Amino acid sequence: MNKKNLKPILLSSLIAFLLSGCVAGTGIPTINNTDGTTNRTQTGAIIGSLLGAIIGGNTSNKKGKRVAIGGVAGAAIGAAIGYSLEQQAQEVAQTLHTHVDNSSTAEKDSNKELIVSNTDKFVKIMFRDPMMFATNSSVPTASAASEIRQMIPALQNSKYTNTIIQIVGHTDSRGSYGDNQKLSESRASSVANSIHSGGINNAVYAKGCSFSKPIAQNTSKSNMALNRRVEIYLYPNQESVIDPCVN
Repeated sequence: MNKKNLKPILLSSLIAFLLSGCVAGTGIPTINNTDGTTNRTQTGAIIGSLLGAIIGGNTSNKKGKRVAIGGVAGAAIGAAIGYSLEQQAQEVAQTLHTHVDNSSTAEKDSNKELIVSNTDKFVKIMFRDPMMFATNSSVPTASAASEIRQMIPALQNSKYTNTIIQIVGHTDSRGSYGDNQKLSESRASSVANSIHSGGINNAVYAKGCSFSKPIAQNTSKSNMALNRRVEIYLYPNQESVIDPCVN
């Protein structure tokens, strides 16, 4: 075998070996945080460094040096994949005096009126209904308005000028679907207007889901309280936008 082709083959084999330990279906080797969630920044850095090494190794006769340079550059690019959303979630959580909680049980914890989380596609801020609106009202309470204003500096960061902001209202199942649809839309629009008036120039959209996306079955007062909420999604690009009434 030609020696000049050996290093790319070995690097490709190394990646294939690492990918054998990936999360099923994702094709991404992962590093976990202490809470068991994936550290996307470090994972992205690993992928980037491996890809950068292959690219660097194939672009020059001085392959040893190019592999090292390519690996460093790739690691920086790969880290950026996970950094933005994780960092943005941390910044929002800090401004709201809370922490990022990506646990699967957080949304069903009735003691949590405010939850900041993130996925590979978006950051989500969830506000429970009791701290947001009076019954049947779409006007934020004084405490809710204060929380929204407090969050705005994190959204004004120059790193996130392209962030798409989606405000989503959810209700419980009392009353008709149509009436709850109007109420959920009004509440989402009200929060969106508050964000706009705070000097945010990003694209901001409001959407109501009525009671189509419950967190828990509407069979008790405590479950209904879980379902009455406003969610704020922060997307890095249009491709990441989801339908929050379905997904």
